[in-house]
Amino acid sequence: MALSCAARLPRRHLGPSSALLSSLPGRDRSLLAEKATAAERKEKKKTRKGCSLPGSSWEERLADVATPLWRLPYEEQLQVKYESQKKILQTLASRLEELGIVAQKPGGLCCPLQPVVPSPVINGYRNKSTFSVNRGPDGNPKTVGLYVGTGRARNIVCVKANHMENIPQNHKQVAECYEEFIRHSPLDPCILFHEGGHWRELVVRTTSRGDTMAIVTFHPQELGQEALATQKALLKEFFTCGPGTVCALTSLYFQESTMTRCSHEQSPFQLLHGQPHIFEEVLSLKLRISPDAFFQVNTSGAEVLYQSVGELSHADGDTVLLDICCGTGTIGLSLAHQVSKVIGVEVVEQAIEDARWNAAFNGISNCEFHSGKAEAVLPQLLSSWEDARPLVAVVNPSRAGLHYRVVRAIRNCESIRRLLYISCKPEGDAMRNFLELCCPPDPGKKLAGEPFAPMLAVPFDMFPHTVHCELVLLFTR
Repeated sequence: MALSCAARLPRRHLGPSSALLSSLPGRDRSLLAEKATAAERKEKKKTRKGCSLPGSSWEERLADVATPLWRLPYEEQLQVKYESQKKILQTLASRLEELGIVAQKPGGLCCPLQPVVPSPVINGYRNKSTFSVNRGPDGNPKTVGLYVGTGRARNIVCVKANHMENIPQNHKQVAECYEEFIRHSPLDPCILFHEGGHWRELVVRTTSRGDTMAIVTFHPQELGQEALATQKALLKEFFTCGPGTVCALTSLYFQESTMTRCSHEQSPFQLLHGQPHIFEEVLSLKLRISPDAFFQVNTSGAEVLYQSVGELSHADGDTVLLDICCGTGTIGLSLAHQVSKVIGVEVVEQAIEDARWNAAFNGISNCEFHSGKAEAVLPQLLSSWEDARPLVAVVNPSRAGLHYRVVRAIRNCESIRRLLYISCKPEGDAMRNFLELCCPPDPGKKLAGEPFAPMLAVPFDMFPHTVHCELVLLFTR
């Protein structure tokens, strides 16, 4: 989570007076003006990366930390993001130059950069929110919200999400009800694993169809099965017969977890109430979503993104689309009608089950989905590739980027001439992937294939009010 904020502080008079400037020699006047301009830039930067306004509530401070652009008009937010994407492409151009690749385009960019594509929905767009349990501003350890501060500095405060513009009201309502439940529970919250306690984070997922899924994480500590059953029954009763009924949950899940994060395979999600899945509609497709399946957090923004990916892919009826890190298969399924075949790869087994169900339910028969780590599945898949049809790859990895073996398999498969890399953090580990895709052949690293070159960058504002963008980079060779 970014620790910056965009508080619009009252403008202080940073520059020298016009009378003072006019009294100075030309060179001194120029230097003083430059210093004043630099000071203004520094002040504006502090506005975005400093602290909240004096007198701000804890909720406002949280909003400044988690959504640092929330005080800016939306057009200004887009401009801030455009400038940050420019810097990323300038950095990539410089890094490519270091490898001996001439990549500088106008403005020092590695390729043309289109304007940021705005989100169709600006407020309350998130379809998934994760709420923590910890001490609030009043010291109550059973506060459900988001963190201000850091563990390293030992100044974490858990603050309610009331002022968070990107979180919809129904998510906040479920969080408030969960807080009410745990405050009436005799069991303690689990803040630090070794200190005991049980109640942990809450995940809320919703869809445009009106479905709501809540997932409660619980540390069992030394509780026996009978005691666990009692807690699950009380939680179910609260949300189905008690005050929590206002949330109208479609699905209520419970997960016993002794780790920070657990997959379904590590610790199964236990359905306490309702339907095992929620359903979303994207580009006329009905899609099934499991508790831990990846799905873009901005549904309407995802529709715009997927349509653009289809256009940028230049895929036609002869094309085979390789959808790497495919999640529930949304990108591949949305493009299945315009390609010959879709091959999806995803590590989360539940997501692959969803993808297969989604294909069958929507009557799509030209898709196949493979479950497993991309670095294990893809090299095997591509090493024996003999299909003469054009092969276009779309990759949409997590912030950790692609494993080196995945990049190597793509580089060494001559059939892949066009690649779309979708990244929510292009300045992070994805930058390493960009360089691996574009660097000269290296026998020592088993990179024998012809290098790719960046051709076009299109940023999408999937996260209004934050500093983040989803960047689509088109590579060809």
